[in-house]
Amino acid sequence: MGGTQPAARLLIDLDAIIANWRHLSEIASPARCGAVVKADAYGLGATHVVRALLRAGCREFFVALVDEGVQLWEALKSEWPANARIHVLHGPLPGAEATCLSHGLTPVLNSLDQIERWTRLAAYHQRRLSAAIQVDTGMARLGLSPADLDRLQARPSRLDGITTTFLMTHLASAEEADNPMNVLQLERFNAARKRFSQALACLANSSGIFLGSAFHFDVVRPGAALYGVAPTVGQANPMRPVVRIKASLIQCRDVARGEGVGYNHTWSAPCPSRIATVSVGYADGYLRSASNRAKLRLNGEDVPVVGRVSMDTVTVDVSAINPEYLVPGALFDVIDDVQDINALALQAETNAYEILTSLGSRYRREYVGGQKIYP
Repeated sequence: MGGTQPAARLLIDLDAIIANWRHLSEIASPARCGAVVKADAYGLGATHVVRALLRAGCREFFVALVDEGVQLWEALKSEWPANARIHVLHGPLPGAEATCLSHGLTPVLNSLDQIERWTRLAAYHQRRLSAAIQVDTGMARLGLSPADLDRLQARPSRLDGITTTFLMTHLASAEEADNPMNVLQLERFNAARKRFSQALACLANSSGIFLGSAFHFDVVRPGAALYGVAPTVGQANPMRPVVRIKASLIQCRDVARGEGVGYNHTWSAPCPSRIATVSVGYADGYLRSASNRAKLRLNGEDVPVVGRVSMDTVTVDVSAINPEYLVPGALFDVIDDVQDINALALQAETNAYEILTSLGSRYRREYVGGQKIYP
């Protein structure tokens, strides 16, 4: 008799994503609230997430790459509203401008070179083309430098043929509410806006929304907070959890006092112990840095990870668990409402972004909720 045996189950709560978007929209109002769905909606499935958000009212979407935008457009073009846009944060690399245009993508132009190439395309088609303009206010990653802005102001014809959807920048330390870099970047952004007096403005990412109304402007673009990631360091998380992961018990074994477990025996039993091998590993995004630090949960009880996380498995000490629960196929909670994505990230000494975007393809993905939004 045939069947499938996924490494683990990944449950994605679309209702929670919608609730998080609406909560952020209320905070940022009257600014419009978009959604960053790059990296396949942070690993959760951009098509499903965007479809739910579209039907909830979201109209501004952001991807990193042209290819991401093309895939999203091709998947949803038959149901795409006329007033919705997909912005490409990296802008087009040379040669990709026509692809942007043919798939209805709006590039974020980060350099004079990108501006020049987009202007040439507008001239070729003899019509104005939409684009956002990004300025660098301190991230030193993407966007026009102050020198570039001076060159642009000296020759404003560089923008001939471009309709600017909005001016934008990116905050470097928004999750640290008291970081002085936030105010400095706000001041620099306001200075840059004076050179684009007719353009709308877009500054706040997830964490930036919580810095106050001065950071909201016309459009906000949350990403991680939509997916349950805590937006502000040291404060209670106002977002609903979105992700739950359950992994199956493969087998149990008893180990003697002093016996090592896993690669290189980084953990040895301090007393006779029972060890369970669970079907999730770093190939599934359960990071090696969680070795000997994190915990799983079974029937509401914590069980510590012992030994190194392997590619396909993790070992946990279940000595305190009633043996009747330790049957092959029993489901351990890897991420749940008690231990959410933020708690696991803390245990693994990383951030929740890395865990979300590392979730592998072997999960059986189940989308729950959303029935009140779409059939």
